[in-house]
Amino acid sequence: MNNKILAGIIVGIVIVGATSFYFTLNTVQPEKLQPLKLENNTLKEEKLPVKLEEKEGLVKFTSYDEIQEFLKDSQNQQYRYEYPSHGGALFFREGGPVPSVVSEPMPPLTFPQNMGNDEDGIKSPGFDNPEFSATNIQVQNVDEPDYLKTDGKYLYIVNQNWLTIIDAYPAETSKVILKIALDVEQQNIENIFLNGDKLVIFYYGSSQTYGIAQYDFAPYPIYAPKTFSMIIDVSNREKPQIVTKFEIDGSFVSSRMIGDIVYLVTNSGVDYTNPIIPRIMEDSSFILPDVYRFPNPEPSYTFNTVTSFDVAGKLKNSETFLMGYSNTIYVSEKNLYITYQKNIPYTYYDTMNKDRFFEVVVPLLPKGVQDQIRAIQNDVSIDPYAKWIKVSNLLQDTYNNLPKDEKEKLFSQIQKSIEEYDARIQSDTTLTVIHKIGLDNGDLKYISNSEVPGYLLNQFSMDESGNRFRIATTSESFSRSGSSPSSNVYVMDEDLKQVGSLTKIAPDERIYSSRFMGDKLYLVTFKQVDPFFVIDLSTDSPKILGELKIPGFSNYLQPYDENHIIGIGRDTKQNEWGGIQTNGVKISMFDVSDFKNPKETDTIVIGNSSTDSEALYNHKALLLDKQKNVMSIPIKGDVKGIFDATKPDLQYNSWNGFFVYGFDKYEFVEKGMISHYSGNNFNSIYMPARSLYIGDTLYTVMDGSIKMNDLANISNEINSIKIGSTGELVPYLEK
Repeated sequence: MNNKILAGIIVGIVIVGATSFYFTLNTVQPEKLQPLKLENNTLKEEKLPVKLEEKEGLVKFTSYDEIQEFLKDSQNQQYRYEYPSHGGALFFREGGPVPSVVSEPMPPLTFPQNMGNDEDGIKSPGFDNPEFSATNIQVQNVDEPDYLKTDGKYLYIVNQNWLTIIDAYPAETSKVILKIALDVEQQNIENIFLNGDKLVIFYYGSSQTYGIAQYDFAPYPIYAPKTFSMIIDVSNREKPQIVTKFEIDGSFVSSRMIGDIVYLVTNSGVDYTNPIIPRIMEDSSFILPDVYRFPNPEPSYTFNTVTSFDVAGKLKNSETFLMGYSNTIYVSEKNLYITYQKNIPYTYYDTMNKDRFFEVVVPLLPKGVQDQIRAIQNDVSIDPYAKWIKVSNLLQDTYNNLPKDEKEKLFSQIQKSIEEYDARIQSDTTLTVIHKIGLDNGDLKYISNSEVPGYLLNQFSMDESGNRFRIATTSESFSRSGSSPSSNVYVMDEDLKQVGSLTKIAPDERIYSSRFMGDKLYLVTFKQVDPFFVIDLSTDSPKILGELKIPGFSNYLQPYDENHIIGIGRDTKQNEWGGIQTNGVKISMFDVSDFKNPKETDTIVIGNSSTDSEALYNHKALLLDKQKNVMSIPIKGDVKGIFDATKPDLQYNSWNGFFVYGFDKYEFVEKGMISHYSGNNFNSIYMPARSLYIGDTLYTVMDGSIKMNDLANISNEINSIKIGSTGELVPYLEK
């Protein structure tokens, strides 16, 4: 056994009797920890050249003890309905210490600029190639990660733990030129960026610490997630080289690339007794980001870390914020918005019921009954359970002695007051928190935070236009008769101060999709029909301009041009019991040239309820290009639902592939279908559905195969490549 580990076990056993919590190996107190030596490496702390500009209300912790004390205090003082204490484990990572002081800034350094490629420009510098399509993104010039990228000549694909590079153009000679395994812990690589000859690959792993439980003797492993960012030089496509690798504590939330700068958001859980501060590892150095908190408390905390680096491999900045668990971000060219649902612990509702009783019910009771209830409540000699028994008996006696009409009137008053009270409380307990961070070539500047009622659907529920931030939410109002959703739109200024709103849109319906386009918001809600709203945002007072009610609903809205939007969702019909039944995948063309009278000018329904499309829940699965006159959408499902089952060539039960359309003015024109199912896909691997074009060739990717078809004649398959498992021996180590 390693002497270092053995010594740690002895230390752990000695100190276990002195505490009621968990202890980790090689530790006594966080402030006394020393760095551990790794094989052939000694960790050293480095400091970032540019630190976050502090904003009023933003508080920076100055030491580990301060963070620890704040989190302990938050358990007891934050909210009266707070969760019970968390954890108690004193974690220690192999290879590095818990910091005693948060790092301080150093003078700024200068960084070289990378050439990069023009992913938005659809032309790749360095290759004499035709136009090509890039990833379907939300905001122009703000790239989003995906498992497949192209530069107009090559395809770069990550799947499981493989990197595959394909010489894709021209299609006739397309071939795999590299398939290499990445030696990583968790084989689920799915996010990359491409910038010139640089690939940024994200993958995931975990760190391991050890602890000894209360009154136990043996150490047990404790795992925490890590996110890795690897930058690879692919200028030699057959022999890519690793430029650098960053290791960031926490789980991957999302990332964006603006120019040559990558912004990464990660989060990690908080141990409230002995927190571990997220850190960044680069080679033999580690960096401890500054940690910030906000004056407004949260019901529970996570460490949310924002890290920026350029594609040349230079770390620009990293900051950690104590806030709620973030899962949805929106990024413009200048700002990052981190959002999360403000979760209320279940213990809150016990307190709310008590408050509601004394604030709403008791004041409506007869005066004498009110006095008796308060006397019972103030009697310190009775325990809470016995108090409620006495109050309950008093209420029943009171109701039994009331005439029927008076009792019904009292119950009606109480019910109405409770519903009004619950509606007020609900707006305080279902909130979306927004944090705004300015972005400038890797520098981070915290700007402000705010809250709005309701919850978000996804990233398309947010938008920035000029100095205004707009956000669409769904709110739930609860009563004894059930919940009732409605939709809202809020407009905020550059400091996230609310300057306008439109609330209670489409009562009893929730948001299914939204898309901001300039000074308009297109909103789809649904309950039985699909109301398609056109909302004016040209002023700070949003208003509904027009509404269209049609069967079905749209899960995703994609702009076609300034006057037309394509919706992708589901067709619906009323079943024999009066309910709503979902049918096939529905594609709609909406004409919004007359904002007050939007129209559905064309529609397609593919298949039945068994039919599915990844484009319903992932916008990157859709290819739409008006100038190229092409729309490619992945479809999978039961053959009988998609096609006429009497056709002789349909010999299999299911079908996976793409439906390809063009446009005649503003009507869909079917170009053809591309099948990716052969009936014998034993060697296939799961890969999300993607489409792209290079020149006049359509490339479709699904489940380990790439097909290349002529855009002018989709039935003409030019070439195909299998990139699934080969069954061959793969050399992991080369001399």
